Amino acid sequence: MNIREFIGQYRNHPVLFVGAGVSLRYLNNAHTWDGLLKHIAFELTGNHEFYLDIKAGCQVNGKYDYTTVATKLEQAFNAALSEDRNGKFKAINDIFYQEMAQENNLSRFKIYISQLLGQLDYKEDKREELAELKKIRKNIGSVITTNYDGLVEDVFGFEPLVGNDILLSNPYGSVYKIHGCHTDPSKVIITEDDYSHFDDKYELIRAQLLSIFIHNPIIFMGYGIGDENIKSLLKTIFTYVEPNSEDAERIRNNFLLVEFERDSQSHEISEHDIDLEGFATIRINKVKTDDFNEIYKSLSDLNLPVSAMDIRKVQSIVKDIYSGASDDGNSIKVNITEDIDSLNNSDKILVIGSAKSITYEHKNASSFMSDYFDIVEESNHQLLQLIDKIYIASAQWFAIYAFDLIYPELEKAEVLKEQQLRKIEDYLAGLPNIIETTHCCLQDIFDDENISRTNKINAIMWSTWNDNVALNDVEKCLQSMPDKKGTDYRRLLCVWDYKKFNS
Repeated sequence: MNIREFIGQYRNHPVLFVGAGVSLRYLNNAHTWDGLLKHIAFELTGNHEFYLDIKAGCQVNGKYDYTTVATKLEQAFNAALSEDRNGKFKAINDIFYQEMAQENNLSRFKIYISQLLGQLDYKEDKREELAELKKIRKNIGSVITTNYDGLVEDVFGFEPLVGNDILLSNPYGSVYKIHGCHTDPSKVIITEDDYSHFDDKYELIRAQLLSIFIHNPIIFMGYGIGDENIKSLLKTIFTYVEPNSEDAERIRNNFLLVEFERDSQSHEISEHDIDLEGFATIRINKVKTDDFNEIYKSLSDLNLPVSAMDIRKVQSIVKDIYSGASDDGNSIKVNITEDIDSLNNSDKILVIGSAKSITYEHKNASSFMSDYFDIVEESNHQLLQLIDKIYIASAQWFAIYAFDLIYPELEKAEVLKEQQLRKIEDYLAGLPNIIETTHCCLQDIFDDENISRTNKINAIMWSTWNDNVALNDVEKCLQSMPDKKGTDYRRLLCVWDYKKFNS
């Protein structure tokens, strides 16, 4: 069976379990665990042998215990910085003493790790592959990672959760950072004591993750077949699940390990046995490849009834219902019905009715505009199919060209294209001549005192339409506009969409 066939069997939103190999694939400043510790040791001493001496004393049964290596290196690092206040690591000491003044006793070692991993230095030759990775967001429930960096949050826009925050989380659209995050040095798990406390305190978190593993397909990426993180996870699962039960078989069938093999274009899924040392041998599915695009495209093309993005929205509404009020302070109403069509439309509504009558439909066309860039970035064809089912008034500003490229089967596309073009031409024809500038930079338009504040976006529209400004700059402007439901945003979006995607 190949990757596309295997993933095509999924009937629920998969969860990614992401290791260091993913960061190494896409970032210039990523490290393996060994590589990170080696780098810190050399930065501290300028001597490669210093790290080798530490490592030599941390070998158990032929394997290096990197928690012990990290413990010894942390002790050396913290001691060295405490004796050299204003030396090479002055900035780390500054942070340490600022935090101590607030009664926050942080490890200088972990502060430095957080600083090292705080920036994302992407590899230019992986930009196209990253764009494919972003598209799978619509079909991914959540991500679990042992990495400290912010790669997953940046790519998917998911909310990072660390420590006990995981217990209070929305499982959709979350990044479970089970070993901590660069944004909070106090929660970085790397030393012997850290792992000991993790094992003692995080039993409830393990239970929550276990529920995810049982109910969702799990794709491991960035790990090798013998990685201790995977073995530990499997041991946890089969502590609670009988290895020979139907549940165990279903869980095994849901597991896919993506193992990197340089230059391999293989798409074939094979079975592999993992010895859990004291537990039964577990057989899981594995693919060894360097063609990650095929994996991402298979996930992006996965045709699930509802996109994960929309489940996230529904869960946000449910949260409002629990609290009794929405973000704007208005009360939330719950209607229980057997006839959905009898209900009036509302911006936020949760419909509970007969399973036979419930259908997945968006009633609000404006949501397609406010979510435009997310929909395009994800190539969310499941959601775009609904455009044919909703009412879009002829007077409405609705950008259709990018949507049509993603989902060419739209029946309304040609009518909406004519509507979009007509509205742009009619609107621009009615604007004052003052907006017709020679500026080729958006900032120059904003700085031009001859153009009133109310006409700034109109001037950008005119300049975009007449190819005076770069489309990439206009896109950045659109993405930065705070009111994605405002008319200015929708007008400019329609012009940009036409110029960008009208072929």
